[in-house]
Order: sequence, then C-alpha cells, then structure tokens
Amino acid sequence: MSAETTAGESLDIYLIAIGGTGMAPLACLLEMIGHRVRGVDGPLYPPMKNLLEEAEIEPLVGYDPAHLDPERGAVRPDLVIVGNAVPRQNPEAETAERLGYDRLSMPEALWRFFLSRREPLVVAGTHGKTTTTALAAWTLLRSGHDPGFLIGGVPKNLERSFRVGQGRRFVVEGDEYNAAYFDRGPKFLHYRPQTLILNSVEYDHADLYPSHEVLLAAYRRLVAMVPADGLLVAAGDSPQLREVAAAASCEVLYFGFGPENSLRPLELELGESASRFTVEDPAAGRVELRLPIAGRHNVLNALAVYAAARRDGLSPAEIATAFAEFEGVRRRLDELGSAGGIAVVDDFAHHPTAVGMSLGGLRQHYPGRRVVALFEPRSLTAGRSFFFEPYLEAFRQADLVIFAPVFYRERLGEEDSLDVEGLRRGLAKSGVASFAEESNDAVLERCLAEARPGDVVVTMSSGSFEGMPHRVLAALRAAAARG
Repeated sequence: MSAETTAGESLDIYLIAIGGTGMAPLACLLEMIGHRVRGVDGPLYPPMKNLLEEAEIEPLVGYDPAHLDPERGAVRPDLVIVGNAVPRQNPEAETAERLGYDRLSMPEALWRFFLSRREPLVVAGTHGKTTTTALAAWTLLRSGHDPGFLIGGVPKNLERSFRVGQGRRFVVEGDEYNAAYFDRGPKFLHYRPQTLILNSVEYDHADLYPSHEVLLAAYRRLVAMVPADGLLVAAGDSPQLREVAAAASCEVLYFGFGPENSLRPLELELGESASRFTVEDPAAGRVELRLPIAGRHNVLNALAVYAAARRDGLSPAEIATAFAEFEGVRRRLDELGSAGGIAVVDDFAHHPTAVGMSLGGLRQHYPGRRVVALFEPRSLTAGRSFFFEPYLEAFRQADLVIFAPVFYRERLGEEDSLDVEGLRRGLAKSGVASFAEESNDAVLERCLAEARPGDVVVTMSSGSFEGMPHRVLAALRAAAARG
C-alpha cells in the first residue's frame, strides 16, 4: 500500500527506539507512504519485532553514535524521530542533537505526516483508551469509511494496529504520558482532536504529574483544543470530568449510566460473554445494540463510540452491525486458553479502578468460578502507597490474590511504596486470601500450588510480567499432560 508522501517527497527517516509500542507502528505507517525508514533499538521481541519484519524494516541493535555520524560512515538522515523512552543521555540522541539534525517526538511526527491532513478522532482518559479506539476504528472501517488509525494494543478484528486509510478520519489513542525528553508535555496535545472522546480523568502517572490537579489541567488544555465545530464526548458520571469539560468551546455530549446523561444504556442485560442494551437516539428512536465482550465498562466504551459515529453520519444499523462483530483487544480480559479445568486470562489492568472493572468483568463472564488474580505493581504509579485503599477495594472482588514485588520499590523507597503486607491484612478481614512473593518465579510457583480445577487465573500488569500468563498456561498444560 502506498500514498502521497509529505510535500510529495520521500525522506530518509531514522527512529531512535524504533521498537516501542507507538514507534514501531509509526515506522510502518511512514514506510507505507513512501519514506525510507530505518532505526535502532535494543533486542526486539514480538509483536513489535514481527511488525517491523513484515514491513521489511531491519533495525540496528544497540545504541552507537556511529549510526548517525557521517564522519564515521553513517548516512545523514533527513529527520530523526525520538521515542519517549529515550533518555537525554542516550548516545544516539546526543549525536543527533550535536549534529543539528531535524528532530521530532513520536506524536509530533504522527501529526506532521498523518493527522494534519485528516480530521483526528482522539480517544483520551485514564481508562478504556485502547478498547474504545479499536472499537471506533473498527466501526468506521466496517461501515466503509476507510479510516486511518493507530491503536496502542492489538485489536482482534483488525489485521494490524495501524492503517493509513484514505477517509477523512484518523483515529488515535491520546496518551497523557510525555512526548519525549525534550517535550515533557502529554502526547495528546499534539493531536489536535476534531472529535474527542474522554472516558475518565482519574489520577495516574505520578512520575510526571505531581498532583491530580496538574493532570486535570492537561486534560483541560486538550478539551480547549477541540474546535467550535467539533465534538466532545465525555463520561458524564464523573463530576471531575464534567468540570474539565467546561473548558470546551464545542458541543459536549455526555454518556454514562446516570439519568443526567444524554446517552445512557436502557434495558441493560449483562451476560457472561456479551452485553445487550438500547439507546434513545434523537433521530432514530430506540436502537438495540449488542456487544460480544463482557463488562459494564465496555458498555460505556460503546456508548462513546456510538455518539462519535452518529456525528460522522453512520446509521444506527451500521453501528449495530459493527458492534455485534467486535472481538475486543488482546491483553484486555484476553483468555489465552485452559488446562486442567483452569482458564488463564491476560489483562493490562494496573490502575485500581481498572483492576476493579476487570475483576467485575471476570465475575460476569465466569459466573460461579473462583477468581485468582496475579498482580504486578509494575508502573511508578501502581507501586505507590497512595493507591492503598483503592487497591484494597478493587481486590476484594477476587477470591485469591498473589502479589508480585513492587517493580520500582528501590526507586520509590519504603515510605512511598505500596504496603503489600497491609493489603494482605485488609483482604484477610474481607475473607480474601492472598500471598506476597519475592520474585515472579515464586508467583508462578504459588499459582501452580494454589490453583484448582474450575478456577480463572488472571494476570494483571502494565508490562510484560516476564511472560507470566503464557508461563502459567504452559505449566498447567504440562501438569495436565502428566495427569
């Protein structure tokens, strides 16, 4: 597939940290529109390794100033794109800066080459971004609107997590994390949404935002960017989000469960593997919708996409058809398989609200079964002490919790780290058993010792968790094979 290059010219573009979850899809998109793309990273692993291989992009391995220095035989790039995981002291970042190369962050490049020519539909908020972005992209694509998109996960319906497309819409996940070491503002401020879906504004990313108010200020700036003829679709059950939405100069449509919202689910039926509900459409009357993924939170995601899609001219029938065929996103309550009567589910949940929503979704999807949660406090936010009470409330929905070590305990220090032993004591008072292990290997051993037929084992982490869900499933299958 090809399309016009920016200003009709093909550029030599070099990506530092090309294997990132946003950088690898961007590299593929740039290659699709005719640019010469190359870059560097450490050793790469699936799925990003596979994406680059399919695009015939072969990154250099290991950061070395010689990769960018013409005096040492390197080809001078027309543009360098720097991933947000790259520190200022990275030797190639230092070389690019010293030699005065044109330089962009990942979100700046996405705007320059793709979003600036389209009408961006941006999905932002603390929770639900990836699933909502995937559902919006799928709905537009299924209905023949040929969108471009970049999704921060792996949608099950779509061939890839990215697409150039030729339609007027480009759908993108609006991450609140920083753009690059030279641009500490949130990525989403580069995306300039024409339509903005804002799902939630809870506190997260404590390493970048010293207080909730600082994070809310960033969301207000994003809301204020939506043009007067645009649309803000906002989760209306949150008073804080309504306060943020007051910064909008465009039309605001609120969705949620409460009666004060313009769009809410009526006649809601939450089944084991699907949800059914109706919405009151001002132009079409009552519309029945079916979503074949579990969880009240996914009903909210669907309401937001319904509002945005109707604004884009899709009919209720087109939206209903797309919703009924949506298969979800990998690592979002993603059942990997079963062995010995035990189901293994992989989930990205790490913020306490997301943990609670995921455990509630599991209760809906696997009624009557024991839920065993393996949790890694991976991020700097997840490992902090101020989430103690919310985590305690969230994990009360499990039957057994096995805690992995706080990933950044040394960096956080004892006082600021999550008190896992305190969580265990609190859960015990609620009748929830728990263990705290000193290593991920010990988490696996404990899981295998405690799990029994009929259980649902869910792994929860914002990182790789050292392949925990796949290791659990492989060990259970080996045990079942031994009888």
